Amino acid sequence: MAQLGDCITLAQSPTPPGRGKVGTGPNRRPAGARGALVSSPPGRRARLATPGTGTSIVETREAMRRRLQDLIENNRVMIFSKSYCPHSTRVKELFSSLGVEYNALELDKIDNGSSVQEVLLEITNQKTVPNVFVNKVHMGGCDQTLQAHQSGLLKKVLQEDSRGSGTYDYDLIVIGGGSGGLACAKEAAVLGKKVMVLDFVVPSPHGTTWGLGGTCVNVGCIPKKLMHQAALLGQALHDSRKYGWEYNQQVKHNWETMIEAIQNYIGSLNWGYKLSLREKAVTYINSYGTFVDHHKIKATNRKEQETSYTAAKFVIATGERPRYLGIQGDKEYCITSDDLFSLPYCPGKTLVVGASYVALECAGFLAGIGLDVTVMVRSILLRGFDQEMAEKVGSYMEQHGVKFLRKFIPVTIQQLEKGTPGKLRVVAKSIEGPETIEDVYNTVLLAIGRDSCTRKIGLEKIGVKINEKTGKIPVNDVEQTNVPYVYAIGDILEGKPELTPVAIQAGKLLARRLFGGSLEKCDYINVPTTVFTPLEYGCCGLSEEKAIEVYTKDNLEVYHTLFWPLEWTIADRDNNTCYAKIICNKRDNDRVIGFHVFGPNAGEITQGFAVAMKCGLTKQLLNDTIGIHPTCGEVFTTLEITKSSGLAITQKGC
Repeated sequence: MAQLGDCITLAQSPTPPGRGKVGTGPNRRPAGARGALVSSPPGRRARLATPGTGTSIVETREAMRRRLQDLIENNRVMIFSKSYCPHSTRVKELFSSLGVEYNALELDKIDNGSSVQEVLLEITNQKTVPNVFVNKVHMGGCDQTLQAHQSGLLKKVLQEDSRGSGTYDYDLIVIGGGSGGLACAKEAAVLGKKVMVLDFVVPSPHGTTWGLGGTCVNVGCIPKKLMHQAALLGQALHDSRKYGWEYNQQVKHNWETMIEAIQNYIGSLNWGYKLSLREKAVTYINSYGTFVDHHKIKATNRKEQETSYTAAKFVIATGERPRYLGIQGDKEYCITSDDLFSLPYCPGKTLVVGASYVALECAGFLAGIGLDVTVMVRSILLRGFDQEMAEKVGSYMEQHGVKFLRKFIPVTIQQLEKGTPGKLRVVAKSIEGPETIEDVYNTVLLAIGRDSCTRKIGLEKIGVKINEKTGKIPVNDVEQTNVPYVYAIGDILEGKPELTPVAIQAGKLLARRLFGGSLEKCDYINVPTTVFTPLEYGCCGLSEEKAIEVYTKDNLEVYHTLFWPLEWTIADRDNNTCYAKIICNKRDNDRVIGFHVFGPNAGEITQGFAVAMKCGLTKQLLNDTIGIHPTCGEVFTTLEITKSSGLAITQKGC
């Protein structure tokens, strides 16, 4: 028996016959070395040393965490076990049969075993024993370790110890050059690791492709917000006459000028990403990555030339691509957001199919620059968002020129004329009956959802599990897949927000945990977001529907009001359109669990309140906060009317 720093007892497996231990004497490190193993005094029950008086619980747990981390890092095979557990026994017998020396900490034999198990849960997201680590890689429990043995993975991970990290070409290979993948790669490189990024954009059915940076930079957040701004400027021109601006010339929008400016800016971002990788000595390869074996990936470039690379660890950050309808003419004649932001001609009369935030944002800015826009909605707007807010978004858009066809789906799309744009006949049917409708459009934009890019990268070759229905990858709370050396971040994660800042945060923290000794995990709770429709909708926390589902209606208080931005008064814009709502948990000191705002600059407003919610924002704290006057955000400091009161919230003045 031995113990770590006079605190944790380890049971070592006997040396297999014919197999000697490395070095001379017992398998122990020199006294004073990190994670040193020293003899336990006879008859003394091993335990985690209790810190002296004045040491906080947090400090105690952090000390325990560091000691457990030492055990994991300084032992080739580390098994957290219980002496009576048959599953733990099976794992120990496995390593003994392989002739592999292991160290086991029997949690039922130490005073604070339950505390150790709690800290292990924080580290691994695994509640049970055995909890097995091999060469610092978390293998999991009994079933996972046995499966790894059967697949040959365990053998490969064990070989890493004798061969050393130099066996692999890279410490880390990141598959995907989007925001999350790049953040992870750069952080790992800063921490001194040898890193490669593989990124390849498969052209859309219309042949659209783009540079380094992923969806957000090229065909998502960045061009979307810039086109949203173009539409807002159009509204500002309209309002400006009321503010005294006089102009006589015909004002019109030039699509080509806007596209050129946006694409030039995106090009500068692409170059900046390449430069940043180069400065941090990250190898960037413009090739499509496919797993061919454990720790081995094949990279195929545009010329179909193949090269293989190996790495100790992999991060999958391949993102998603737009979904198609699967009907006649969809891929031949329709475009998606992959194509819209670099479309070389004005799309003209446009049908947007879908009710996602992508659909409504695109419809909004296209209408905002003066185009004839129709949105075809199969069911509800903004699924997953607060439905009261979603209907306000739709109502505002409808009042400002966007037409909606509800409860219809396209069944055929036929080209009538070629051109830039051409003409397309769309036939759609009702989802509630036999009714069909048809119309002619210049452009059909599909925004019906996105599919994860996980099915064609060879994950089955190495046993990484995916959700067969969605293509999403299940991970634990440290973004680790079921294969211990493979991690995943970003939009492909099952049950996580599909947002760029989330992927960036997760990527950075993952690199720090893998290579920097950090234990900080990405917090996926209360992630703020904004839908950049003509009038923006920002939110953080729970929708009203979800809050009722989780807490029940009786435990909630919803405060709300309509409000009138000062900037709208002179322009004669409606004083009962903008809306603010917070959802409070009455059983938790009226803590704000849902924040929603529909109005100008909603994104800017929501960002600040999201910080407050991270800090435990309550209704009383909002009441105690003095607002900045006159702003839209100040409305949240003066909320008085509850939904349960039934009082009117219409505004009659400023």
